[in-house]
Amino acid sequence: MSLQTHQTPARTLDLPLFMKIAHIIASLEARRGGPSRSSLGLAKGLAAKGDEVELLTTGTAVNEEILPGLSIRTFERGAPQQFSPSSALRTHLNAGTYDVLHHHGLWLRTLHYAFKAASSRAVPLVLSPRGMMAPWAWNHHRRRKQFANVLVHPGALEGVTGWHATSEMEADDIRNLGFRQPICVAPNGVTLPTDPQLQIAREFWLNRVPEIKEHKVGLFYSRLHSKKRVVELMDLWRKLAPPDWLLLVVGIPDQFSVAQLKAQVLREGSQHRIKIFDGTYQPPPYAVADLFLLPSHSENFGLVIAEAMAAGVPVLTTTTTPWTELNARDAGWCVEYGEFDHVMKAALEESPAVLSRRGALGQRWMKESFTWEVVAETLHNFYRELHRIPA
Repeated sequence: MSLQTHQTPARTLDLPLFMKIAHIIASLEARRGGPSRSSLGLAKGLAAKGDEVELLTTGTAVNEEILPGLSIRTFERGAPQQFSPSSALRTHLNAGTYDVLHHHGLWLRTLHYAFKAASSRAVPLVLSPRGMMAPWAWNHHRRRKQFANVLVHPGALEGVTGWHATSEMEADDIRNLGFRQPICVAPNGVTLPTDPQLQIAREFWLNRVPEIKEHKVGLFYSRLHSKKRVVELMDLWRKLAPPDWLLLVVGIPDQFSVAQLKAQVLREGSQHRIKIFDGTYQPPPYAVADLFLLPSHSENFGLVIAEAMAAGVPVLTTTTTPWTELNARDAGWCVEYGEFDHVMKAALEESPAVLSRRGALGQRWMKESFTWEVVAETLHNFYRELHRIPA
């Protein structure tokens, strides 16, 4: 954890050992990508520690295992949908009593509700930007975001008590934008898949894509968005991949639809080398992959990278993600995008045994360092430290 606090006299608060914490996120829907999974994992980890946790969201309710100490509540979302307004969530936050509020994501009306509720009770507000302050993301549709900062959640970014960054890279992004509140650096946790889960997923994708049985598989699994460079990856694959490899693109439709990407593959005559599927509510396809590929413009963490390694799959990604340690761990490659093509070509020429060894090293790394128990302990301690900062 990285924590910088003000050197001023602390206020006196008789905090209990365990706290009541509200986590607020606009949506837990699968189509929202990694933040929906990671915020749920953190809430579960804190509840398992003994904290009383409310996970508050809007839109479509999700079915999740009920755990002691954790309640999940979904409130109706109004219009415009992209800002996730919800008068019912605002009322709930104003009526509740919490020791800490923790919001996930920017440019959302839900952040305004959390900011106002925390301010009125003089309790800490922690903000997880979830990659939205990285240079590429910050500048993408910049005018819309300036509008949101002024009218959707005015004063919130300047008024948060502390930040949660999932990597040192993201902490640097926050500092480079001029924010000086304390920052806790705590990576996302990853849930290690069980053997039965991997087997179920493997059987599902073998049935869906019979060609997998006769090929080695490169996997892209993420949102179908230009940020992820999915189109560029498909172009590189068409030019460089050997005939015994298949690219499996499984994603949550976003900027691109599955139909759009399939039409492009058909136009280029690469439909036998690249298969594209909607991954919404489907089992993760890591179990059929020999190599995971994510040439993203920007990732604050890249949960799918950690999930791939947890499933024993080596990874090739870019240095605009916080995974440069992949190289030292020999669990894959983290390279400048300008080098991605020739590194991918070399990776596809490695033997199955070497790729498997790299995957095993990554899996061991995830088991040792990326559990939700460790992450929850780090955030719990950060919350307590924030209570020592004068209101």
